[in-house]
Amino acid sequence: MIESLTRRIAVGLEYDGSAFRGWQRQEAGVRTVQGVLEQALSRVADHPVQLHCAGRTDAGVHASAQVVHFDTRAERRERAWVLGANANLPADVSVNWARPVAADFHARFSARSRRYRYRILNRPVRSALYRQQAVWCHWPLDTGRMQQAAQALVGEHDFSSFRALGCQARSPIREITELGIRREGELVILEVQANAFLHHMVRNIAGVLMAIGRGEQPVDWAAEVLARRDRTRGGVTAPAQGLCLIGVGYPAVFELPGPRT
Repeated sequence: MIESLTRRIAVGLEYDGSAFRGWQRQEAGVRTVQGVLEQALSRVADHPVQLHCAGRTDAGVHASAQVVHFDTRAERRERAWVLGANANLPADVSVNWARPVAADFHARFSARSRRYRYRILNRPVRSALYRQQAVWCHWPLDTGRMQQAAQALVGEHDFSSFRALGCQARSPIREITELGIRREGELVILEVQANAFLHHMVRNIAGVLMAIGRGEQPVDWAAEVLARRDRTRGGVTAPAQGLCLIGVGYPAVFELPGPRT
């Protein structure tokens, strides 16, 4: 008789997505973050575990604050989950913390916000060091124009123009609570927070704002694209390597590290 799974554990982790085919487990032989992390945690638990994450990231996308949960019958200290998992993980994935949580916690459905950062290396020549961590744009970017255009996207809207054509979300309605653009030397940083995101939503926003920053489109183009509610008439999807999940917000009752709502 198989003993029932009685404990729920939440885990925070970071990963470099460059060598992964995204978060979600796929067929055998395809390297995914979920796949390698489930293998590592299953060894620590001494039984198979199944992970649920706050936000599934695409191939090449990174995370500094991903949150997952799993159920287990194993009794382990928090430190044992962290050290045990990291001992069995490749160098491009690291577990930062583990916490027991209530049975009603869900990494995805309990989350109230997600925050992403998109980095653009804005200089005349490409970089060897940033090649997998930022998108290179050799045309000068006007961050003032980008910031002005971005304000049209803040609030609750139908983001059909900014979702992937294959997006499976039931509703295109999302609420962006923060969207800012800043320059740090040669880097242009886009940070956006919302209650949730559609597939490719951040990368499509970045593509539109970069076109405006280069002067290829007027400042009000972002508002026009939003109003069309038609992905085929939107901008290009910006490359994956500039994107990183940097925060997931949960109600304070769960007492998890990171932003609380």
